[in-house]
Amino acid sequence: EVQLVESGGGLVQVGGSMRLSCTASGFPFDDYHIGWFRQAPGKEHEAREELACISSDDLSTNYLHSVKGRFTISSDNAKNTVYLQMDSLKLDDTAVYYCAADPLIDRVQIGSPGSWGQGTQVTVSS
Repeated sequence: EVQLVESGGGLVQVGGSMRLSCTASGFPFDDYHIGWFRQAPGKEHEAREELACISSDDLSTNYLHSVKGRFTISSDNAKNTVYLQMDSLKLDDTAVYYCAADPLIDRVQIGSPGSWGQGTQVTVSS
């Protein structure tokens, strides 16, 4: 059974930093592509916003324009963990953050990965 567990969320001030972790189990980690998504308060009817994706093939990364330069996705295959380092946080970054995985990178990139974590809350305060 594919399991993804996010951790590292919490409360942070504007301009601060936070690192989220996504620990995976139940599947061959090296064969899956991982993405980070978020859902802001009041936008529960909308699709989750994809922030970043890392390819298991060559560890190449892609970012949403609004977070590029502030967020960094990375992978530690020895720990079956993908991280999302978030810097220069803004009030608009407040959301529930999810990681997701799929063996097909296209499905991650279009927001339809096969497996999701339960999410972790990130709240940015002034």
